[in-house]
Amino acid sequence: MENISVLGAGSWGTALAIVLAENGHRIRIWSHRQDQVDEINTQHTNAKYLPNTTLPMNLVATASLQQAVDESDMIVVAVPTKAIRSVCQQFVPFMREEKLFVHVSKGIEPDSLKRISELLAEEIPSMLRSDIVVLSGPSHAEEVVLQHPTTVTVACENMRAAERVQDAFMSSYFRVYTLEDVIGAEIGGALKNVIALAAGAVDGLGYGDNAKAALITRGLAEISRLGVKMGANPLTFAGLTGMGDLIVTCTSVHSRNWRAGNLLGKGYKLDEILEQMGMVVEGVRTAKAAHQLAAKYDVAMPISSALYSVLFEATPPKQAVDALMARMKKREIDEMM
Repeated sequence: MENISVLGAGSWGTALAIVLAENGHRIRIWSHRQDQVDEINTQHTNAKYLPNTTLPMNLVATASLQQAVDESDMIVVAVPTKAIRSVCQQFVPFMREEKLFVHVSKGIEPDSLKRISELLAEEIPSMLRSDIVVLSGPSHAEEVVLQHPTTVTVACENMRAAERVQDAFMSSYFRVYTLEDVIGAEIGGALKNVIALAAGAVDGLGYGDNAKAALITRGLAEISRLGVKMGANPLTFAGLTGMGDLIVTCTSVHSRNWRAGNLLGKGYKLDEILEQMGMVVEGVRTAKAAHQLAAKYDVAMPISSALYSVLFEATPPKQAVDALMARMKKREIDEMM
C-alpha cells in the first residue's frame, strides 16, 4: 500500500486516481478549484470530466498542494503541460524529503523544447526526487473508468522505480509494461496529439479511410524520425507509446485532439474550437514545438508542418492536404530510415 497524491483532477488524473484507489492505496487528488474538491469529497463524483462515474470512498480531494505533497510517497503529475512549471514552483517549497514522481501528461514545451521529464527535473531539486517515471500509452479515461481492458507503459532508466509504479497501477483491467526509453515514450506520447489533430481534420474534410490510414502510417514515420534523431530507440515507436497511442488518438471520438481536428476540417477557426472544447487540447501547443523541433534537428515532418500552417498561418485544411499529396515522389523505405 502506497500513499499517493494525484495533482490534477481532470478526466485522466481522476481515472488514474480511481485505478490506484481500487488497488487499495491511500489516494489524495489535488484540484485548484474548491468547488470540485467539495464535489469529490461529498458527492464522490467529478461530473464535468467523468459524468456518470462514482468515485471510490478512499479517494479524497484537497485544494491544498502542501497537504497533497506532505501526505504522499509518490506524486502523480496530471496537470496540462503548460501548468507544470507553475504547479511545481508552488509545491517545491513545501517539500522536506524526496518523492517518486510519475508524470502522465503528453506534451512538449514550445521554445525551450523540453520534454515533461526535463521540465520536472529543472523545477524539482534532485534531492527531492528519487526518480521521474513516465506513464504513457493508448488509454482513454472514459474507458478506464468502465474497467475496459487497457494497457500502458511506464518508462524510466531506473527499472526499480518503473517496477514500483508498475506494481502500484497494475490491476485486472489496467495492464502496465515497463520500458527504459524515456525519450521515445515522451516523444511518441506528445507528437501523436499533433497527428491526431491532422487525422481529425482529414475526417472533417470527409476524405475517408484511405486518407486516414495513410496519415497515421506516415505520421508514425515522422514521429520515429524525430525521436531517433533525439536519441530514442526506434523499436519504441512500434509499441504502446508509439503506434498504440497513435492509433487510439487518431481514431476515437474520445480524443480531444481528434475532435478539435474534426472541427478544423469542417471549417471552424482555432479560437472557436478551443472555446467549444472547454478542455485543454495538448496537440495545439505541441504543434508549435514539433515545428521548432523539426527545424532544430533538421528532420522532415511534412504532416506536422502542414498542420502548423493550418493552425497558425491560416492555411485552409484542404489546401494543406493538396500540398502534402503534391510533394516530390520518394521511396517509402528510404524516407522511413
